[in-house]
Amino acid sequence: MSQIICYCFEYTVEDIQQDVREHQGQSTILRQIVAAKKQNGCQCASKHPENR
Repeated sequence: MSQIICYCFEYTVEDIQQDVREHQGQSTILRQIVAAKKQNGCQCASKHPENR
């Protein structure tokens, strides 16, 4: 099982690595996460299993 990096969108290490490969070294996932955080759409802290 792959390690989850973002609990809001359930992105894994492999998802991010694949995204970077597909987009010539740039992560569209990172841009999506940053945009969500700016709009208060990030819930990683509450969704993280250690915080339940």
